[in-house]
Amino acid sequence: MQQRREKEWDLTIGPDTVRQFILKAKAISAGVNEDYEDGAEHEVEYDGDTHDNHRHDGLAEEEAENLTEKELRGLIADLNVDQAAELVALAWVGRGDYDAAEWADAVAEARQRGNRRTAKYLLGMPMLGDWLEEGLEALGA
Repeated sequence: MQQRREKEWDLTIGPDTVRQFILKAKAISAGVNEDYEDGAEHEVEYDGDTHDNHRHDGLAEEEAENLTEKELRGLIADLNVDQAAELVALAWVGRGDYDAAEWADAVAEARQRGNRRTAKYLLGMPMLGDWLEEGLEALGA
């Protein structure tokens, strides 16, 4: 019986691919670049006269964030129907709409609702990265 359950959760979309989506989704929701590490990138420093010494090109930062979103949209658009349905189902499992035992139902529902706007739907989820991560964990992938 245990072996049958594992087959039900067999993914056509690779867990590493999903993890790449998770990183990009988290970068988008955080509003920072993927290479943001030290936490000081957006701090404002003041000199003795309390002038703003912070120098940045806001448009360049915004463009970098848009590139991450554009990349994620492109990656999602490149998925086949089964992979896209599984990605949506993973988000639903992570969000708690379905549990891992209902994986086949979640995928079937996602396939039935599937359309060309999967990227828009997924990127509209405020915690997409977290939900995909929790979905993978729930399936043990």
